Amino acid sequence: MKRHEAREKAIQTLFQIEVSKLEVDEAIEFALDGEESDPFYEQLVTGTLEHIEDIDTLLVENLKNWRLDRLGNVERTILRMATFELLYVETIPENVTINEAVELAKSFGDEEAGKLVNGVLGNIIKED
Repeated sequence: MKRHEAREKAIQTLFQIEVSKLEVDEAIEFALDGEESDPFYEQLVTGTLEHIEDIDTLLVENLKNWRLDRLGNVERTILRMATFELLYVETIPENVTINEAVELAKSFGDEEAGKLVNGVLGNIIKED
């Protein structure tokens, strides 16, 4: 599985966990739909969930004129996963993570979602 596909599957998994309240194993099974898992995919899912409180705190600090609970589920999920990647996956350059997150936001959301994701993640790396 390529990293872009792993990110897409991770977004789907994390979205299912939040929206449908599925257990992690069920959400993974649903997102993979019979495909073999991938270590990067698993790292994104488990790492995001493991660090969600710290990630949410950082997101709240970097959302301008927005509250985390007012964001759409897609945007919130993408921001959480990308923030995990920025903070905890040191082998991937920040600009790659941000570009991938923006593309995912445009694919799963719309142009405005891409702009929001870009702005928030840009604020996070400036702060870092």
